[in-house]
Amino acid sequence: MPGPGIESIRVNSCPFVVNFCPINLMKKLLLTLAAGLTVGAALASAAPRIMTIGVVAKSQGNPVFQAARVGAQDAAKELSAKHGLDIRIDWRTPNEEDAQKQAEAIEQLVLAGAEGLAVSCSDANKLTDAINRAVDNGVPVATFDSDAPASKRFVTYGVDDHSCGVQTMAELAKAMHGKGVVAILAGNPNAPNLQQRVQGARDEAKKYPGITIRDVYYHKETPQDAAAKVEQVMQANPDITGWAMIGGWPLFTENALKWQPGTVQCVAVDALPAQLAYIRSGHVPVLLAQQCYEWGHRSVELLIEKIVEKKNPPAVKEVSALVPVTKATVDEFAKNWVKWLPR
Repeated sequence: MPGPGIESIRVNSCPFVVNFCPINLMKKLLLTLAAGLTVGAALASAAPRIMTIGVVAKSQGNPVFQAARVGAQDAAKELSAKHGLDIRIDWRTPNEEDAQKQAEAIEQLVLAGAEGLAVSCSDANKLTDAINRAVDNGVPVATFDSDAPASKRFVTYGVDDHSCGVQTMAELAKAMHGKGVVAILAGNPNAPNLQQRVQGARDEAKKYPGITIRDVYYHKETPQDAAAKVEQVMQANPDITGWAMIGGWPLFTENALKWQPGTVQCVAVDALPAQLAYIRSGHVPVLLAQQCYEWGHRSVELLIEKIVEKKNPPAVKEVSALVPVTKATVDEFAKNWVKWLPR
């Protein structure tokens, strides 16, 4: 007689014993499970490795940094395909300029496992220690737009700030025919890049005996605060005939320049869509466009070259040229923003 768990089957009058023992069923289940786990592990090993790059810009609301964010995201997609990775951008930018929050974001990104960081420094002095700690923990740091030159960052990407100030004042002096009273609009007084631009503007102004600099005017880097500063200064100094804006903050608002076109000359850095309207209206003869999309794109490229390809840049400073935008070129230049602004 077959034992427990065994059935007898008769085929062509010959008894065959088939084993349906639960133990054997369990063995089959375990073998099936093991095979499934092996396939799962193989699939997991085939998935691209995730690599996180942290980006800390100065402020969320400034469109130049929105363009930088798109540039970083586009670079991540392109380089993911190139290297067989899943490169992700972790954007940790404060809503408004705040160097302390930037420092905290850098520390949080390191703790979260970011493998590289790109930072635009609101205050180099407050961020140098945070950058150095990141590097000491094995996380390379690139700066863009605004550098921390005393830190351990391996590269900085952006305009040559002294040359930017020189070019801004040279274009303004040309528009003013070499004479008049100039105000310099300069944003955050603690930003090292802006300090260098101011110095460049001052140095260039010395070449024009007919030009007098009334003063350098600082302000919170929002369009509303900048526009209010311009209006306040013009009311107190109606003899000003030229503005050297080493950042184009007020031109993000409508009707920021309350004079008739041509009565006061203005040259500004940056050429975002809202600012281009001042070229078209005749209030601004020249805008000097920073390649802000490239701030993000190129910074991520430099980081991946270092992390993945083990390549260091040939120089610590990689200079991005300014692009003059005039009435003759404004419409063609405007097409760039279809790509550069968040989608």
